[in-house]
Amino acid sequence: MGLPGSESSVASASTAESTSLVGPRLPEWIRVRPPHGADYQSVRDTVARLGLGTVCREARCPNLPECWSAGTATIMLLGTDCTRRCGFCAVTTHWPRGKVDASEPARVAQGIAEWGLRYAVLTQVCRDDLSDGGAAILAETVREIRARSPSTLVELLIGDLAGDESSLATVLDSHPDVLAHNLETVRSLSPSVRDRRAGHDRSLEVLRAARRLGPPTLVTKSSVMLGLGETEEQLTGAFDELRDAGVDLLTLGQYLRPSPDHLPVARYVPPEEFERFVGLATRAGFAGVESGPLVRSSYHAEQLYRAARARSG
Repeated sequence: MGLPGSESSVASASTAESTSLVGPRLPEWIRVRPPHGADYQSVRDTVARLGLGTVCREARCPNLPECWSAGTATIMLLGTDCTRRCGFCAVTTHWPRGKVDASEPARVAQGIAEWGLRYAVLTQVCRDDLSDGGAAILAETVREIRARSPSTLVELLIGDLAGDESSLATVLDSHPDVLAHNLETVRSLSPSVRDRRAGHDRSLEVLRAARRLGPPTLVTKSSVMLGLGETEEQLTGAFDELRDAGVDLLTLGQYLRPSPDHLPVARYVPPEEFERFVGLATRAGFAGVESGPLVRSSYHAEQLYRAARARSG
């Protein structure tokens, strides 16, 4: 799910929260700030005490120091092991054999209440071992958050749920404010970048179905990685496909190789190109776009959501 972590080391971070250098020296525009301040330690302590999984740490996100220092984290649901093996992702692959922690929704809601978050971002590992893809746990977590923190806005970044609309309906019945699902890459690269059980058209259909099944107020969102070998024409084609599926918000970030076992970086996209893609995506019709080398799916999530709501009136 989302984009993997940085190839650079996070100075002063703990071993568990550091990323490792892989491949050639990173360009000067990709630099990660060290963690700082009381909020970083508070988030770290709460994550450890409640046994929460975070995509920040499990996927080696380069923004972990910045976000945790600002008192925010993206919670990863349904454990920390994924049943899929995508060529870009640092999350551990494992078949959990249907094991689910029924206490997870309540623990996640407790953590969010303790942090006093205005905006919570939840994501999931893919769970092909579950008949509903984990939809019931996702929905229960949103409901627990609503019960403990009624004013907190909830963004839910889901997998494709095996393309099952009844599972998607279960998730939408819990009324997340934002339903996100990542396209990850352009059509021609999807088979080599993503697990064989994923699919470009399936992802577009999940997003299209969310728009059809969800309430009119639902905001939908997706993300695309750059630097895997895509052309500008292919990228703008993906913009058009996502808009055709009714997607409101888009994030664009640089793919960074988590380990030698993952796909190599084809190109480091300079910041000025990311800036230009904001204009192209905005002209395609997205209500909000976040684009930059270290941008990830949940980066500046609240600001993007509010941009979409302002546009809809």
